[in-house]
Amino acid sequence: MKDLTSSVYTFSDLIRGNFLYVDKTEYIWEMIRPAKAMYFLSRPRRFGKSLTVSTLEAVFSGERELFKGLAIDTKDYDWKKYPVIHLDFGDIEAGSPQMFNESLSVRLTAIAKKAGIQLKAASAQGQFRELILEISVQEPVVVLIDEYDKPILGNVGNAQVKEIQKVLKDFYSVIKATESRQRFVFMTGVSKFAHVSVFSDLNNLLDISQNPLYATMMGYGQEELETYFADRMERVCKEKDISQEKLLHELKQWYDGYRFHHASASVYNPVSIAQFFQNGGEFNNYWFSTGTPTFLLELAKKTRFDFEKALTEPVSGLAFNSYELDNINTLALLLQTGYLTIKGAVRQFGSMFYYLDFPNLEVKSAFDVYLLGYYTKYNKEDIDELSVKLAQQVRGGDADGFMEILSVFFRKIPYDIHVRDEKYYQTIFFMLFLLIGIHIEAESRTNKGRIDAVASCGDWVYLFEFKLDQKAKIALNQIRGREYFGKYLHSGKQIVMIGVNFDSKTGEITDWQTEKLL
Repeated sequence: MKDLTSSVYTFSDLIRGNFLYVDKTEYIWEMIRPAKAMYFLSRPRRFGKSLTVSTLEAVFSGERELFKGLAIDTKDYDWKKYPVIHLDFGDIEAGSPQMFNESLSVRLTAIAKKAGIQLKAASAQGQFRELILEISVQEPVVVLIDEYDKPILGNVGNAQVKEIQKVLKDFYSVIKATESRQRFVFMTGVSKFAHVSVFSDLNNLLDISQNPLYATMMGYGQEELETYFADRMERVCKEKDISQEKLLHELKQWYDGYRFHHASASVYNPVSIAQFFQNGGEFNNYWFSTGTPTFLLELAKKTRFDFEKALTEPVSGLAFNSYELDNINTLALLLQTGYLTIKGAVRQFGSMFYYLDFPNLEVKSAFDVYLLGYYTKYNKEDIDELSVKLAQQVRGGDADGFMEILSVFFRKIPYDIHVRDEKYYQTIFFMLFLLIGIHIEAESRTNKGRIDAVASCGDWVYLFEFKLDQKAKIALNQIRGREYFGKYLHSGKQIVMIGVNFDSKTGEITDWQTEKLL
């Protein structure tokens, strides 16, 4: 049995170290097969981008012995050796334009020295151009750039981020200018920024991020999981005394669900699967714990991002497009970073619209807890304890019981982090109910208006109306007067109407009233 790893990303180290490698070289072959090709691919962090770049480097370095027994080894390929420029922006110092330029210069100088070339230009941009022209004298060059957007993503809050972006834009412009000296170009990243030259000046890159031919190139498909991890699944089943069917079901719920084209199969998170088996078959938030999305949480709160709308209504394909640094689209970034994914698609008015959701239980539960923590300053343990108590009351039909729990919850939120509008409170309600596995529909439409929130659980339907600085009685009367309950009269469930008032200054629930519709 080969060893597992979730920390080795160099292809040669994987193969020579006898680590398990899920064969993705059929996709590699499709990419390199043309006489010349230039690609860009966006995928979430820790999803196999660096390994793909390293695999391409091994192919273009002519190291055929590493690919024995893999799909590409059977192809009609000459395994010719090309000069390779491999740059990983993931660990380049980029805190200021000067630091970034100097760090790039150090990397380029090291590559040049290895190739027996002495660079004379002063700037990183000039050195990059000089290196490409010099190293491609005999054979066209292969340019591989990993994490192209890290210098920007890592400096979003930096006052000098625009200057850092300018360094990056100038640097990438060299690729377009030296196109005639290149055999192959491949760039990866997490996001798309409209005014980085990757998507403006460098417009000859083919973006395969949503190309159905490459939708399953990274991550593990169902067949790959069951084939490559069969022995490990068998061992977990014996140790846990569960059936393979049950294990497969739970693995799918926890770690599957990423879809990069609406008509393509979903894939499992490779890091989560590896760590699941490395940790003896324990289900946990492995991928999420490798990086807290602090910037995303801040952006969601700052923009009053409507999670309920994003998770229930179809969005246009524009959500997948690039965006500008000074106008970052929260939904686009959530999609590109892997916290949301495609769950379905429908064609309307001649265009495709997409239904989105969290990929799986790992992302849903972890993101929900972190988001609530960011909105409320509660820690994970307190949120977990609250969710258990809240679920018991909601599922038992005790409206006053769970409202008391919510009242205490809001009372303990520090006053200085409150956002004084209804959307802030609705978002917290929505995420709390989502956390306990109960669907809550915010701004639910009826023929007489919109209900602020509707939660359906077991034999119960709860209708919420929220008010700021008013009276709970007013909110309850609005539910009655506009007959918001009408669409649920024939649901076979007990209807409970709940009027809630918040104090915008303290953020507390000042009072509530509940009434069962008999």
